[in-house]
Amino acid sequence: FIWSMNLAFSQQDSVRVILEVSDKQFGEPVQNVNLTITAGGVAHYRQTGQKGRAEIFLRPGNISVVFSHPMYQGEQFNRKVSAQDSLKFTFELQPIRSKEFKEVVVKAPGVPDTVFSSKRLSVADFEIQRNGDLVLLAYPKQLKKGSELLLYNGQEIINSFSVPGVAEELVRDYRGNPHVVCAENVFGIYIEKNRIGIATIEKDYFLKYLAPILDTNKTKIYFSDFNPVYPAFSYFTYDQLDSTYMKICNIQDDLMMELYRSEYKWVDVRTKLWAKNKEYQTGIDAEIWVGANYFTQSIYYKELYAPMFHRNDSLFVFDYYKDRLRVFDAEGEPIDSVSIYHHYQPKSSGWKKQLIQDPITGVIYAVFDKAGFTYVGRIDTKTGEITEKVRMEFRYIDKISVHNNNVYYVYRPFESIQKRYLYKERLPYEFGASKVPYGMETSTVTGK
Repeated sequence: FIWSMNLAFSQQDSVRVILEVSDKQFGEPVQNVNLTITAGGVAHYRQTGQKGRAEIFLRPGNISVVFSHPMYQGEQFNRKVSAQDSLKFTFELQPIRSKEFKEVVVKAPGVPDTVFSSKRLSVADFEIQRNGDLVLLAYPKQLKKGSELLLYNGQEIINSFSVPGVAEELVRDYRGNPHVVCAENVFGIYIEKNRIGIATIEKDYFLKYLAPILDTNKTKIYFSDFNPVYPAFSYFTYDQLDSTYMKICNIQDDLMMELYRSEYKWVDVRTKLWAKNKEYQTGIDAEIWVGANYFTQSIYYKELYAPMFHRNDSLFVFDYYKDRLRVFDAEGEPIDSVSIYHHYQPKSSGWKKQLIQDPITGVIYAVFDKAGFTYVGRIDTKTGEITEKVRMEFRYIDKISVHNNNVYYVYRPFESIQKRYLYKERLPYEFGASKVPYGMETSTVTGK
């Protein structure tokens, strides 16, 4: 009875304290800041989420808050918690890495080279084959009005094929085979004796069984259980010799998950009953049913982006929600982990949530956009840093890809009658070939 009275007293006297941390230079929230909150001689530990926010319940009185983050100067603040229902403190941290590492921007050597041009057709998308040939998805007027597949060797069109559907884009599967995704179906593209053809694949089958597979080696298959309407997923490896599964790592946006599940509290009774019925039928929590059908429709929901790449005998997972680049061996066992921060201050840096890998050299690049200009930054996988960025010549380029130290993209001059051409620019690097599974570099995995 005495314990119950003390617990009730503690809950009634506690104050909900919200701590918000932002960047002093750019005013943007800072995630993964370690907080040590000392109140009444007792230390409490918290970490800010994606919105730079942390919460704690404390009794009224004086508190001390110590901040720790590799990108910012350590700070200590003293505050007083007054007796009220809720209290919010805001703090600004001074960045230090911007002083240690100056951003270097270099220009790609030479002028852009026109790879494909036509007076009749515009390029909507492209895929580069192992032998250097290109598969082009092109259209005469509008993509939804009719499109063509072209096999192009860099000099001339070898063969062409009309797409029997409303084409959307070209994608490459884990084996390196190109597919054209249409509104209703997916068509697998095959090339035999310089002739191009297609084979129909059910879209649901493609999305369920082929798209989740990221890569294979002699005995293993790497895949994810990514779902665009759920703020967490995992990477797995499947051994074809003994039919065993192993989880490589889990990715989760903690703040998004909290908001996702809390949506259940605010829906009406009829929706709650519907979600409970779904839970009984499927075994999936009612909170998840509500989150998937309602919270994902709000402006606050963002799909997860944490791609995995394969180079030589290593797997690289970019966990942006924990600020870590995780490195695993081919068996899925952890090797190393380094900090990454190039996704910070996206408004000022132009970070586009896009990583691309050169299928020949295996080098991984991050894509940025500032005032319409695209910058490609090489990621050092040993340190996680981007020491320099290469700026492309034209503004508002599209469908960016890197192949053998060249950046390929689609571009049409603004307010021009020119069709959309395919260009390439040489990067100021001469990296040699690495062992990269052809197809892996395009699976900038969200699992899509």
